[in-house]
Amino acid sequence: MNHDLIPAPTGPLIIPRLHAPSDIKLSLIIPTYKESDNIPALIAQLTNLLQPVLESAYELIIVDDNSPDLTWQVAQNIMPEYPHLRVMRRETERGLSTAVIRGWQMARGEILGVIDADLQHPPETLLQLWGEIAKGADLAVASRNVEGGGVSDWSLIRRFLSRGAQTLGLILLPGVIGQVSDPMSGYFMVRREAIAEITMDPIGYKILVEVLGRGKVRWIGEVGYVFQERAEGHSKVTWKQYVEYLQHLIRLRLSTLPVGRFVRFGLVGLSGVFVDMIMFYFFWSVLNLGLTRSAIFSAEFAIFNNFLWNDKWTFGDIASHQKGKRKKIKRFIKFNIICLAGLILNVSIVNFLFNIMHVNEYIAKLIAIAFVTIWNFWINLKLSWRVTEVKND
Repeated sequence: MNHDLIPAPTGPLIIPRLHAPSDIKLSLIIPTYKESDNIPALIAQLTNLLQPVLESAYELIIVDDNSPDLTWQVAQNIMPEYPHLRVMRRETERGLSTAVIRGWQMARGEILGVIDADLQHPPETLLQLWGEIAKGADLAVASRNVEGGGVSDWSLIRRFLSRGAQTLGLILLPGVIGQVSDPMSGYFMVRREAIAEITMDPIGYKILVEVLGRGKVRWIGEVGYVFQERAEGHSKVTWKQYVEYLQHLIRLRLSTLPVGRFVRFGLVGLSGVFVDMIMFYFFWSVLNLGLTRSAIFSAEFAIFNNFLWNDKWTFGDIASHQKGKRKKIKRFIKFNIICLAGLILNVSIVNFLFNIMHVNEYIAKLIAIAFVTIWNFWINLKLSWRVTEVKND
């Protein structure tokens, strides 16, 4: 029996297809970092659960990010006891999402799965996930937000952050995040064919978002599970993971945007900044209208400027099919309301990142601008200039 480590793949994050039938039905990836205390118990539990159901048709693959507590070595030492266990040690690359994909790249199974190593994902839920796959699902997700699901002992703040992250996802990527009740889940199985030969590009911890956003998933099954408190070690959840999640959403959104139209929208927005500043100077310094009124009036001039350019240039091809003053006024009112909502969203994001997540105020502002720019573009595309299909131009 070979007890050597699996070599860590390099290059693009692309999962290959199987070119021949495989004896392995399920490849379960266990990404680890400083989990040496949990590994023996977890592998024993997984083996006891899967062996009666799958016999020899499964593999457990630990992908360790060169843990200082030698998690990879602890796992390698127990390989003689568990013939279905394989271990990968990554010495140069880091991150949970990429660890999962690197494991999938070396996996031999038709079904690819992931489970946390900290025993917060109850192993027995695997059998329910496998049941959904057996019914024909392309993706089976363990969810905290369906019947039988929940969290064991989360603080109010952590619950708020989790729900807030999901809400942001629904705003920015409704067609992706809205497919499942718990897009933040890191516990699922997916058919290899649904994600094979697709270039993945994740950030942070939320690999399921990447699978939903880039994969070819038609049928999704969900099963409830209760997220458990960690028995050994320390939680790795920090504000950084929430920022990375937001970056991940923005990256996915950008990958599906009509690029030419979005660039034009951005240039129009830049012109609006100049109009806003010039009119603010006029109302504040020349007419002495007061700070608040000057800011409101100058912002409205900028919105009017942006609407005219967007209606003529950015969305001109769409507007040409919506002729008449009445329709134009209707588009302008919608544009105004969306921009106002974007302003409120901007302020909310800055306050959330700075006051709650303690992100640097300038970084928080940049994140908010990026998020709201995409928000304004996408919502205006769908509402102010309503279309059913947009081609990249």
